[in-house]
Amino acid sequence: MILLLIKLIAAHLLGDFIFQSDKLCNKRYSDKVSKRIYANAIHSLIQATLSYVFIGIWDLWLLPSFIFLSHFLIDFIKSQYGKRRLPDFICDQAAHFIIIILLWRFLLLDIPISYTISKISQTAWIIFTAYVAVLTPTSILVKSFMEYNSWIPNNPSLKGLPNAGKWIGFLERILILTFIFTENIEGIGFLLAAKSIFRFGELNRSKDLKVTEYVLIGTFLSFTVAILTGYLATWTITIGKEF
Repeated sequence: MILLLIKLIAAHLLGDFIFQSDKLCNKRYSDKVSKRIYANAIHSLIQATLSYVFIGIWDLWLLPSFIFLSHFLIDFIKSQYGKRRLPDFICDQAAHFIIIILLWRFLLLDIPISYTISKISQTAWIIFTAYVAVLTPTSILVKSFMEYNSWIPNNPSLKGLPNAGKWIGFLERILILTFIFTENIEGIGFLLAAKSIFRFGELNRSKDLKVTEYVLIGTFLSFTVAILTGYLATWTITIGKEF
């Protein structure tokens, strides 16, 4: 039942981003091993508890146990490196989602429907999860992407950001294809208008090229994640009716 997978994803996003304080996050990267163990254990316990409560199958202790152990191991290994860069973020989240999908496939997929009755509809869960995904998780993704080392100019005399034009083009074309495939051609006009406004200011103030490119990349990346998340949620709602 796909609803259970959505609940696991919602629990993960809430625990990993919304309910994790900056203080706890910083302790996870402490120089002291004891502090890292404690902070990661608390964080993993929150994840396991949210998953257990959201799924609501009270005799299925294997689920929170696996969530706790896997989350602790993944995060503790990550904290050993003491880095919070874009590749670390992507690998960390990919590992967590692989575990979630495996748990859903082997522990929850064959659970009888009578065990998974929820007062909140499947569509509501999907919409809720999508909104959570475009808040703090997307903010951290965009921030990590913008702060990645490749964006820092080695030569301060450069007017623009290295590879900025390439990435602006990538994001533009992803959005344009998405609008075309979903028959929302008017969205392309919105993109052209947004880019024209920024580029007009750039022509008048050529010294602000870095700022313009920085804003364009961040804005288009934010738009791309939000749009793709929206369409993914809509698609999930559609196929979810078949399960």
